[in-house]
Amino acid sequence: MPLDAETIGSSCAGTLSTAEQLCGREMARFEAALATGAPVTVSCTQQAPLFTEVASGYEAADRVAYVNIRENAGWSRDAEAAAPKIAALLAAASEPQPSAQTVTMESRGVVLVYGRDEAAIEAGRRLADHLDVTVLLTRPGEVAVPRRNDFPVLKGTIASGSGHLGAFSLRIDDYALPAPSSRHALVFGAPRAGATSTCDLILDLAGGTPLFPAHDLHSGYVRADPRDPAGLERALFTISHLVGEFEKSRFVDFHAELCAHSRSRITGCTRCLEVCPTGAIASAGDHVAIDPYICAGCGSCASVCPTGAAAYTLPPADALMRRLRTLMRAYREAGGGDGIVLFHDADHGEPLIEALARHGDGLPANVLPVQVNEPTQLGPEMVAALFAYGAAGVRVLVRAKPRHDIESLRRMVDLSETVVSALGYGAARGPVVSIIETDDPDHLGTALIGAAPGTPAPVPAAFMPVGPKRGVLQFAFRELHAAAPAPVAVVPLGVDAPFGGLDFRVEACTLCLACVGACPTHALTDSTDRPLLGFDESLCVQCGLCAATCPEDVISLKPQIDFEAWNRPRRIVKEEEPFDCVACGKAFGTRSTIERVIAKLQDRHWMFAGPAGEARIRALMMCENCRVEAAVNASFDPHAGPERNRPITTEDYLRERAEQTGEPV
Repeated sequence: MPLDAETIGSSCAGTLSTAEQLCGREMARFEAALATGAPVTVSCTQQAPLFTEVASGYEAADRVAYVNIRENAGWSRDAEAAAPKIAALLAAASEPQPSAQTVTMESRGVVLVYGRDEAAIEAGRRLADHLDVTVLLTRPGEVAVPRRNDFPVLKGTIASGSGHLGAFSLRIDDYALPAPSSRHALVFGAPRAGATSTCDLILDLAGGTPLFPAHDLHSGYVRADPRDPAGLERALFTISHLVGEFEKSRFVDFHAELCAHSRSRITGCTRCLEVCPTGAIASAGDHVAIDPYICAGCGSCASVCPTGAAAYTLPPADALMRRLRTLMRAYREAGGGDGIVLFHDADHGEPLIEALARHGDGLPANVLPVQVNEPTQLGPEMVAALFAYGAAGVRVLVRAKPRHDIESLRRMVDLSETVVSALGYGAARGPVVSIIETDDPDHLGTALIGAAPGTPAPVPAAFMPVGPKRGVLQFAFRELHAAAPAPVAVVPLGVDAPFGGLDFRVEACTLCLACVGACPTHALTDSTDRPLLGFDESLCVQCGLCAATCPEDVISLKPQIDFEAWNRPRRIVKEEEPFDCVACGKAFGTRSTIERVIAKLQDRHWMFAGPAGEARIRALMMCENCRVEAAVNASFDPHAGPERNRPITTEDYLRERAEQTGEPV
């Protein structure tokens, strides 16, 4: 492939060296680079194992990064114009990425083989030399009696299950033991419901509904059709090797204090619960809980989480955004234009791109591939940052039949397309943010060749994203607006959007401030000095807790992005004059509320009528402390009615009512 070293080197930091056989006779050049102690980027992934082995001898394996410029750029019909893309890929690869956290799972090899007939018993027999086997038969027909009881064979149907590799817990109905006297077929005793069982592994050969959602992603649960010999062999091989300690990535970093799920038993945000494919997320009071042992790493929860409570860690949002910043800056400095970023994963996207490069036209010179752990991890902050950095389009490559539900990804793409098009980044034909669903490399090539670039930012942003997800998102959207070709103040959004404002019926608001206590993001605030309600639209995530909590029903959601509101301090929604305690002078409540209460009670209720009523009216004008003191000193029982020395009659009732309302008796 052609290499324009001058163009590539002009936008890459450090020293650029080219070689023809770096993994062979020129290996000494790689070792010399390691000896400098500086980070090294190698533009060859095919020989990465060899380079890693050599680097380990210099204790420098953690200083070496790899990038594939051959299949991603050089092997293309646009190879002569690929130098800016190569420069961008090299620069982005050198951007350091933090290491992921892990959790440890331990399996001692206790396996439950779940099936219907002799096939399950035979599978148990083949596993018995490696694992501690128990076979459970659900609704078995006539099953031949095993010659020897090498492992338990029981009857039962799994009603429910939970757990993960090394820690499964099952509830079993129709549970029964076989009779030792069984002759030509197994005979089971009286069944019972509600039995429980624990195991490290489950081999499901029952052929029914999977025991767990997204079962192919559930660690320790292996399922196969016993009528498929090849599939059964793969299952037996897989489960026989699941013994020992295993490290699993902690895909999501969760901060419960930021969660907007619930307040005071009122449900607010449920976005993550709706999109999790494995059931790893559950309600846990005011927030949700994410089980890292069950989480399969799709990242959908982090993508839809509006507060940043669920943040993806492979890599974190700010780290990935810094890599995108470096990618677009190097591409632009090397002379590239109309850059379209193609997000893809390793298992599906990388082989597709390689096949297109080896057997087709390769990627176009303006398509910059970026590998992520899962396409569903992408949030709107990534798209916003890319257009702010100067991208002309974003494409997301997924399988024709995705492993995860991609509805959350579709919503993210639709929202991003709405925002960038409204700000003038759109193309004359077709969307500038879209999903490519294919398993065919030729289809991928056709879709990319026909991708119309949008309008890049006239003066791209150069901001450095640092910090938690919500702050990064706010920064990215502000920069997206500042760099926009045709900025507008407000972009209306759909009902489920995670951004927006609030409409208040101010005249009906009593400033009870219940909404402030319910708001999980502090978008709604009060003041210690005066009765007021403030609102910061940039913090609002449209969880709806304020509207659901408001006793006067004066709040409604307004999904939108108001860039002017995002760039100004909080606005005062309503402010009133405080009422000062007539005893101590302390401000409490609002004047309008106290005066309204007094107006409703004065001369309309026996407690507040006459000379004694005046004292009680005065008590209403006191703060909570002075009011208690006045009631104690006056020996006033608020529950006691007027003294009477005879039974109450109808005439008494009518007379009291007339005194209170002014109506004739």
